[in-house]
Amino acid sequence: MQDQLDHLSRSVTAGKMTRREFMGKAAALGVSAVVAGNLYSTAADAAGPVRGGLLKVGRGGGGSTDTLDPATVASELPITNVTTFGERLVETSAEGTIDPRIAESVESSADAKTWTFKIRKGVEFHNGKTVTAEDVLRTMERHSNEDSKSGALGLLRGIESMKADGDNFIVNLATGNADLPYLLSDYHLVIQPDGGFDNPAAGIGAGAYEVVADEPGVRHQFKKFANYWDDNRGFADEVETIVLNDATARTAALQSGQVHMIDRVEPKIAKLLDRAPNLHVKNVAGPGHYVFVMHVDTAPFNENELRLALKYAINRQEMVDKILRGYGGLGNDMPINAAYPLFDDSIPQRAYDVAKAAEHYKKSGHDGSPIILRVADGAFPGAVDAAALFQQSAQAAGIPLEIKREPNDGYWSEVWNAQPFCASYWSGRPVQDQMYSTAYLSSADWNDTRWKRESFDAQILAARAEVDPAKRKEIYSQLGRTLRDEGGVICPMFNDFVDAISDKVGGYAVDPNSPLMNNAAQIKCWLKA
Repeated sequence: MQDQLDHLSRSVTAGKMTRREFMGKAAALGVSAVVAGNLYSTAADAAGPVRGGLLKVGRGGGGSTDTLDPATVASELPITNVTTFGERLVETSAEGTIDPRIAESVESSADAKTWTFKIRKGVEFHNGKTVTAEDVLRTMERHSNEDSKSGALGLLRGIESMKADGDNFIVNLATGNADLPYLLSDYHLVIQPDGGFDNPAAGIGAGAYEVVADEPGVRHQFKKFANYWDDNRGFADEVETIVLNDATARTAALQSGQVHMIDRVEPKIAKLLDRAPNLHVKNVAGPGHYVFVMHVDTAPFNENELRLALKYAINRQEMVDKILRGYGGLGNDMPINAAYPLFDDSIPQRAYDVAKAAEHYKKSGHDGSPIILRVADGAFPGAVDAAALFQQSAQAAGIPLEIKREPNDGYWSEVWNAQPFCASYWSGRPVQDQMYSTAYLSSADWNDTRWKRESFDAQILAARAEVDPAKRKEIYSQLGRTLRDEGGVICPMFNDFVDAISDKVGGYAVDPNSPLMNNAAQIKCWLKA
């Protein structure tokens, strides 16, 4: 039978057999539909990309306040949109290396203070203008401008000067930083005509697709850009991203064929969904983490004894078991785990401790009034259930945690980074410098715990300049320990990214940087014939 299956697979790869024909012949050999579907997918992928068709993506994390301005996107769906129409200077690959994009090459001085990015020739914006080094410079100037409110603002703090010199974009740093290309791969830093100063939300980029329809909170439609420079991306004629914040609706849309791929598959149904005919669940571990964030400058969270009480009052193992169900692991109240190359695994793991939680709560002098934790289904898969578990474990320590459920729509503009205690998530970043600079540098616009310490900032900058890996690891260890014991982030768990795709999708490959191939599945995948 194996010889016959191999023959059928070769026929698919050669383009001589349709899916219907393959499934019928495999069934006649006694092969189950699930196994046959997997065999067909493997054979079809081997045939290479297929061009054409409308690829539909169902995403959570969308709302009516979403924008096409790359500087201010704050959740996965708008990140997907800017990735669809935009290109960055460089990208971080699934293997953790730097891939040139608008820049065709990257070079640095020996001390890593001066970086030269040679701009690729012949790349065109959707408005017909050729991308130049000046456009790159203006983009970086906009994102480093205090008025931009860019999520990449903290990443650009170490830049002393920038300039466009012919085909080169040149960056000079105050202190050397070997990780600068990783910082500039941040998804906010989409290159726009004249940096996007005139109309940052126009949706004009140099990416594989042009914006056709922008309906925040509903759908976003794109068509293939005729003059796109990279033949290895943009296989579908059209891409549509549909806002499906409700997990049940998202799953149903995939099962019914309304969409071809979804993100944020709930762990409690992942294994069941993977057994469904013609569907495949894809998961990958990485730096992503689910958190509860406290503003350390706002009462009662400005009292570290209360912060410690809440950290000891959360039962991490129970949360990992009941919320992640095998798709992730324990967190330790800092944003770094073993996915990072300079992770210090000697930092003690914090455990649930009712006595310590009660002790710290008493020392905090809190008046016993309800401590409001705001949460929504869209904060992360299982967020509402996780908050309920937190409430129960805190109650055992005498801590009056009260859950306020918020609507998904507007959560990322009205609650996250606005309210003093809420549920959130981070996809993580490729390197520790980028994670700390994005969320814990005093000047970062996305400092969602309001953590602002000059000494902490100085350590981030010192780690950037340190060339000795052992010494650099020690600095990062100190940063992690400080946040663990004094910061405003409660990190109970690191999550796998769990996606699901139809077997009509080809070219899918897991990427630990973010869901759905680092939010780029729609431009890297294709629809099989």
